[in-house]
Amino acid sequence: MSTRSLKKLFLTVAVVLLALAPVTFGQNNQNPNRREQTEDVVRVNTDLVQTDVMVFDKQGRFVNGLKREDFELRIDGKPQSISFFDQVIAGSADEESQLAVARGASLAKTPRGGIPVPLDRGRTIFFYADDLHLAPNNLVSARNVILHHIEREMGQNDEAAVTSASGQIGFLQQLTNNKIVLRAAVARLKARPYLVRDFERPPMTEYQALAIERNNRDVIDYFVDELIKDLPTLPAIAGSAGGRRGRAEQQVRDRADTILQQAAAVTTNTLGGLESLVRSLSKLPGRKLVFFVSDGFFLDIKNSDSQQRLHHITSLAARSGVVIYSLDARRLVASMTDASSEVAADPSGRLQRIAAGELLESQDVMNALANDTGGRTIFNTNALDAGLAKVLKETSAYYLLAWRPEREEQKTDKFRRIEISIIGRPEVTVRFRRGFFDVEPPPGARQTKSADQKSAAASPEKAAEAKLRAAITALFPERDLPVSLSLTWIDTPEKRQTLTISLQVNGQAVSFNAEEGKQKAFVDIAGSVYDDEGKAGASFGDRLTISGPTTGATSNGGRNLVYSYPVTIHPGLYQVRVGARDEKTGRIGSAQDWIEIPDISKNKIVLSSLIVSERTPASVIAPASSVAAADRRPPQDQVSVSVDHRFQRNSFLRFLVFIYTAARTDARPDITLQVQILRDDQPVITTSLRKVSTEGIPDLTRLPYAADVSLEHLLAGHYILQVTAIDRVSKTTALQHMRFEIE
Repeated sequence: MSTRSLKKLFLTVAVVLLALAPVTFGQNNQNPNRREQTEDVVRVNTDLVQTDVMVFDKQGRFVNGLKREDFELRIDGKPQSISFFDQVIAGSADEESQLAVARGASLAKTPRGGIPVPLDRGRTIFFYADDLHLAPNNLVSARNVILHHIEREMGQNDEAAVTSASGQIGFLQQLTNNKIVLRAAVARLKARPYLVRDFERPPMTEYQALAIERNNRDVIDYFVDELIKDLPTLPAIAGSAGGRRGRAEQQVRDRADTILQQAAAVTTNTLGGLESLVRSLSKLPGRKLVFFVSDGFFLDIKNSDSQQRLHHITSLAARSGVVIYSLDARRLVASMTDASSEVAADPSGRLQRIAAGELLESQDVMNALANDTGGRTIFNTNALDAGLAKVLKETSAYYLLAWRPEREEQKTDKFRRIEISIIGRPEVTVRFRRGFFDVEPPPGARQTKSADQKSAAASPEKAAEAKLRAAITALFPERDLPVSLSLTWIDTPEKRQTLTISLQVNGQAVSFNAEEGKQKAFVDIAGSVYDDEGKAGASFGDRLTISGPTTGATSNGGRNLVYSYPVTIHPGLYQVRVGARDEKTGRIGSAQDWIEIPDISKNKIVLSSLIVSERTPASVIAPASSVAAADRRPPQDQVSVSVDHRFQRNSFLRFLVFIYTAARTDARPDITLQVQILRDDQPVITTSLRKVSTEGIPDLTRLPYAADVSLEHLLAGHYILQVTAIDRVSKTTALQHMRFEIE
């Protein structure tokens, strides 16, 4: 291909992507997005109850090959027959189908019927940092273990979120596979532990206050004696047999009660945040892991509802498919006090008598959360990252059990206890959910109608708009209507960084109405751009009309709707959220994604987004190499820009990237480029380094490069296209990647 033709190709692609195209149609997608299961619940309409179970031998290895008859199930001590049994691989495409069957769905209704299942594994992991109970030095440990997972343990298809009890992470508390976002979320974790001590002397700890509430005479007498020493003129209680000592004891008890009330308020916030997180995860399919990272705290039944909250979290975890693993950020603990701690002088040793139980009791809640949801604890170790890695390995498989409860138990709000054991195998360790509520209590916060809900009730149009906006701003995307989102940025010759938002609606999922012999569908779309603080910037909205086949035709649409919206944007980290609503059915779909816009002026070399399209050969002729360079003349085949990044195996993935380099007066750019295709973090295609041609390019600070990648010999599944550019003059490197799927 000549230099002039190549430049014309680049210009054409860039103009197409940047132009506002209200309605364009892409290639027909033979495998539309399936509607994912929106809930993994314990109680469902079919009256089935389910739980996941893990079985380990003495060496901590998962026990494979167990059968239904090997398990003994008891509910509230009564034997219960098992209605469904299967072994599940966590994160697999089959997991969702198996969970659906265990809930009573028929095989015909399970996802991907008859479609080859990709072998990819993907885990959903949440980190809940209890920053209200994390000391500054231990918060550093918490940050390090989370970062270790992000950098070294997070798989290609995994998603993770970093959340906190205080909410200080803000808008970045979101589930994502974008490591830039996750690193930024960890960076926002700052030390903010609560203080419950007062200014009285001698200092009283929360654990000592708890001992006073429990009438521990050693602790009570110690503080009474110290108070009388400091206040020898303390008046006696009038009419009391206790005299001055009775007055002192009452003051000590009042002081302890004040400390415990302060501590209870903080503990309520910690457990309330965890309860809210677990409740929200019911919308995600499959099993979810929650790592609860804390310094521990105490269970105070008198001053808080902590025990009831623990029951609720356990039950919600069962309904939401959540397993909690507790990490003690204090690591290997030699003493509960250090040089910075203010400790009461205790020559009599009375306070020391209770000190032995402080560590264990501070871990009770964390222990209960892990054991009751089928997880385990990572306590008393300096190798928290190794403990976390072991957890991820041992949770790769589990057994799924389901049963049908007795009829008289259907409508009670009783918390029911689950017991599971392996018959004749007392040496194995069985981890499972310990219980659930028959009828889950509603959230503690009282629900009130917002102004938007009230106005929506008065107008169907406003109601539809409100539902679409609610789906866009929801914590997790809606899947009723398959929607895909693609974000690409380039720096234009006018020195403007432009983000192009491309939204695709699956045409086979849209409903058509017959009008004057033609079929038409109406789709409302909307979207917004948010910065990393959650502040909305550019937004768009439109109603699109789609023309379908003529009335009486057998096909009902099938062409994908693509809408593009360009935005001039400053460097920074952004999230784009989009949604679409089918007017006829009211079905809504949404999607969200992150993108980092770099500051070109501060880097020696920067790559634009990878702009991809699919080339379907008119006649499939395999090229000599898996990757064809742009300066070769490509066949005149059909090319369509890809928004959903899904490709057929017999096609070619074509990409275009712009390489931005610093201006030079002494020499021409010397850029080499390498292309890799990764699967499960392992390269399956790697090209040799290729020099980027600068012949005929007028602006040497903006070098275009394009290539075709043959997908013919790759199996169905999820992949990453990774492009690495090396500036051999400045000795700097830039990398850009994009996820795609082969069907």
